[in-house]
Amino acid sequence: MNISLTPEIQQFIQNQVASGKYASTEEVIIAGIQLLEERERIYQGRFEELQREIMLGVEASERGEVIDAATIFHQLEQKLQQRRQQSNK
Repeated sequence: MNISLTPEIQQFIQNQVASGKYASTEEVIIAGIQLLEERERIYQGRFEELQREIMLGVEASERGEVIDAATIFHQLEQKLQQRRQQSNK
């Protein structure tokens, strides 16, 4: 596989090797790909978690377990005021 890198990326890779953190340009590139893989796993896990939370909300709504927006905003305002009071002490 042939890839073209910008001069800035080439310099970054060379700096990483020169610093002694990596023994070769290949190690730098592999480390970058591994970080990308890890980030994708984290994002995928969070996405699946959000999907589960949405389904719980939909199911609760279908059971009639809903609270109107005015009540929610009022509760949030009260919590915010309590936190402000606690932080001022």
